[in-house]
Amino acid sequence: MSPAYAFAKAWEAAWNAHDLEAVLALFAEDAVFTSPLAKSLAGHSDGIVRGKAALRAYWAAGLARLPDLHFDVTSVSEGVDLLAIGFRNERGVDRLEILKFADGLVIEGHGTHPAV
Repeated sequence: MSPAYAFAKAWEAAWNAHDLEAVLALFAEDAVFTSPLAKSLAGHSDGIVRGKAALRAYWAAGLARLPDLHFDVTSVSEGVDLLAIGFRNERGVDRLEILKFADGLVIEGHGTHPAV
């Protein structure tokens, strides 16, 4: 199993266990994450979440709203210090998360949703 695929499977397992600390362990303290959902959760009107403490609050709010949250990794693509994880959520919606790494941790992440 490639390191990229192993990371994606660890990411999937952490989310599916609703283990917020395991998810956060994949991210640097000063990580930045963008997502269309951040605009409606945890008060990030610009869609940008900065730092691990803010990520914890954002994702805790998301898990509270979606107690049946479940992800199935459908694809893994890697670039230079980048990883794109394609996944299907509990509602059957395909999504993509793009992660940028430094020193083995995610320093920047971008959650994407299907264009309508």
